[in-house]
Amino acid sequence: MKIAEISARTIITKSNLPAADFVINPYVGCSHACRYCYARFMKRFTGHEEAWGSFVDAKVNAVDLIPESGDRYREKSIFMSSVTDPYLPQERAYGLTRRILEKLVFLEPRLGIQTKSDLIVRDIDILRQFTNCEAGLTITTLDDSVRKEVERGASSVSKRLSALKALHDAGIRTYAFIGPIMPGLTDWKAIIEETRSFTDFYMLENLNMAGGVRQSMMQWISAQQPDLVTEYEHIYGRCNDYWDGVEAEIRDYCSKQEIDGRIFFHHGR
Repeated sequence: MKIAEISARTIITKSNLPAADFVINPYVGCSHACRYCYARFMKRFTGHEEAWGSFVDAKVNAVDLIPESGDRYREKSIFMSSVTDPYLPQERAYGLTRRILEKLVFLEPRLGIQTKSDLIVRDIDILRQFTNCEAGLTITTLDDSVRKEVERGASSVSKRLSALKALHDAGIRTYAFIGPIMPGLTDWKAIIEETRSFTDFYMLENLNMAGGVRQSMMQWISAQQPDLVTEYEHIYGRCNDYWDGVEAEIRDYCSKQEIDGRIFFHHGR
């Protein structure tokens, strides 16, 4: 893992996400090295030759770029983070996310924060200070042997579940991001049942095989899950309506179970 320190020009940037006005990414790159990572496209903007997942740049001046006061971000939604994880292992040393949160409190935004790390529990004391805060853990599988293969640098499944419960018990509004849903590997119903007593709502997203994700995933599936190769080739073939059916099943399940499930599916053929 190559770690570097850089200076950023801005830290709160306008968002292209459907549910956020602004985003904050304290780091460039990501050490989780997820095989399905959609953010790998960011590599071309970084100047790095290393493979995505093998480098992290810490924006060491990030905290200085957060204003001390003002109304610009009051009641605006700010999301951490869109193309990295705010709680990478490197956060233990740099503490950028914690210090950013400490300054954000006084700007009174609507905060959304999502991670694959149980390190988030360290900052419960700050998250509780926000009037409007939603904290989420990404959970793609309950099988930690699969997690070790597809998210090798992220926290274990059990640690994520414990972190989600700790956030909920602290009075923070919680959600589980079930995504990407990997056919044959992600049991979204089981994840909901496992977490529903300490989760306020769910976000669900399917596996998007665009760009370099297809090669990364299919290489691994061919080597480690060969029984799924034919299914994946069919699902991601031309004019397939597989995800239409999954989305309909999720909507029906959530409606009957009175679960707040928010679907963010990609239906590209």
